[in-house]
Amino acid sequence: MGSAHRSLPTEIILRFSGYANKCRCHPAEKVEWHRRALVVTLGALRAAGKRCGDSGGPAPAVAPRPPPFPWQRLGLGELPPREAASAACPGRMEDEELEGEEEKEEDEEREEEEEEEPGPCPLTEEVVKEGLSLLSKTGDGLAHAYVKFEAKDKGLTDISLLKRFIHLRYVDLSKNKLQDLSPLSSLTQLLWLKVDGNLLSSASMQELPYLQVISFDHNHIKDLEGIAHPLLANLSLKENKIQTVLGLSHDQLSSLQVLELRGNSIKTTAGLGVSKLKKLYLAQNNICSLEGLEELEQLETLHLRDNKLEALDGFSDSMKCLQYLNLRSNGIRSFQEVEKLQVLPMLQALVLMDNPCAEEPDYRLEVLSRLPQLQRLDKEFIEEDEREEAEQIRRTRLEKKKEMEGSLRDDATLPDMEEFLE
Repeated sequence: MGSAHRSLPTEIILRFSGYANKCRCHPAEKVEWHRRALVVTLGALRAAGKRCGDSGGPAPAVAPRPPPFPWQRLGLGELPPREAASAACPGRMEDEELEGEEEKEEDEEREEEEEEEPGPCPLTEEVVKEGLSLLSKTGDGLAHAYVKFEAKDKGLTDISLLKRFIHLRYVDLSKNKLQDLSPLSSLTQLLWLKVDGNLLSSASMQELPYLQVISFDHNHIKDLEGIAHPLLANLSLKENKIQTVLGLSHDQLSSLQVLELRGNSIKTTAGLGVSKLKKLYLAQNNICSLEGLEELEQLETLHLRDNKLEALDGFSDSMKCLQYLNLRSNGIRSFQEVEKLQVLPMLQALVLMDNPCAEEPDYRLEVLSRLPQLQRLDKEFIEEDEREEAEQIRRTRLEKKKEMEGSLRDDATLPDMEEFLE
């Protein structure tokens, strides 16, 4: 029987029969899914019969009672929300450290072109049927619904049909032609959203109470205004047209830990108002000054590769958690600038390659003698003999400095002695 002629109950049976083997859910669920297969399928068929009759279309959404935290209804046991989102969608965007390696984005595929106004292409029930997956309990635990939807590279301009599917928790609408995300405001149980490669000019959305991960990569977004989701932990706005970090508020983004702003046109870090960040990616911008970093007391990773930094002012001893700093391909010429990083007590990994100072003789020893706590410089771990040699250079330098200071003091007292002798 062709898929075009299947009734909805038949579709549910076919999807559910292979669900436990094909789904990307938490491994511990699979045995339980097998055990409950017959019971859940029967319940799904009854619910589908009540909602759809013989229409063959997707089931209209039924508003649940005020739900508990939705990740507790996913069948993922007692996993906390971020781990639950990870288990259900293992292909989510990652906040990997780039370690200074060459990373060429897929920019060639998205070279600057004059975008023509897209023709209307609304989301249809057939596309919805193809994109739904991950059958799970609804928020009130009394029924089952598909909670994951994917419609990538469909040329979509209108997603109004999604308003009906209020149980969705994972949505991927990448590589379409969307300019408006307002239909998503009814998806109050949404945990994970990916809308890369669309035509969005703003990231502003109505507050979604459980949303934890958003990716807006490769759009036309110009600012950070209107992003306010209390549980949002991971926000990516890579390869947009953002010029300032102003607009983010700690009060509205109190859970934000990872912020990806690579490949924009940002000139300064001033005004970044989210103090609980742990990972901040600002590579491939136009940053020439570092300001306001002293507020990022919990920051562990800072990525500033491919910017226009010539001085390293702006770091503060309040940044007691910073362990990884990537400054590759900037304009750092002097080791005196590197010395300013001594205010970072926990710094363990530093990337300075492709700066003018990296071309100097004994570059690694010069850096290590100033930052003896480093465990890794560029791509290489610090060897023990290298550390000992750098320590000897540091001691010699300190002795010369003391001698010079003593000489200056002697010169300052000499006129007094001559006056006494007279």
